[in-house]
Amino acid sequence: MKIIGIVGGTGAGKTTALQELAAMNVEVLDCDAVYHQLLTTSAQLREKLTARFGDIFTPQGLNRQKLGSIVFQDPQALRDLNEITFGIIIAELRRRIGLAEQAERRGVAIDGVALLETELKDSCDTVVAIVAPEEVRIRRIMAREGISEEYARSRAKAQKSEQWFRERCDYVLVNDCGMEEFRARARALFETLLDD
Repeated sequence: MKIIGIVGGTGAGKTTALQELAAMNVEVLDCDAVYHQLLTTSAQLREKLTARFGDIFTPQGLNRQKLGSIVFQDPQALRDLNEITFGIIIAELRRRIGLAEQAERRGVAIDGVALLETELKDSCDTVVAIVAPEEVRIRRIMAREGISEEYARSRAKAQKSEQWFRERCDYVLVNDCGMEEFRARARALFETLLDD
């Protein structure tokens, strides 16, 4: 069973690529979604976060503003947060990969913003960067989220550059065309990777 890492900036087309993988009997694991689930289901995660950051949970869940006010002003606190969360997220992803293998899925796709910066990349057989021209990404972000061009540009600029992804990934899937052509490109690449 192949494990494919999927990375790329906002508006590049990762969601579309992941939809193609899901249609090919590939289990898609979204690291952000797994983290949010673990915040409510993992007593271990909640205990470790509370031990390090204090009373950051309410009956409704994580008080993101309170946690943010701690970690965004203290680089060591942010490193601690990442160390606590990444360890538990990676363990859960590995558990889910095992379940996908038992279910005889064709593969697993891992969608993670920080995938290339963690040990998770070592679990992947290959990593694919989804990239698109900046102007295309800006238009997509604006349309998708109803935000101003200025805000869309600031979000895009805050992320890793296309060159950064190109230098660190095994394959690059360029999304500079219409939706159907991009889907066809994605299917062709993924068929090759899954059959390799």
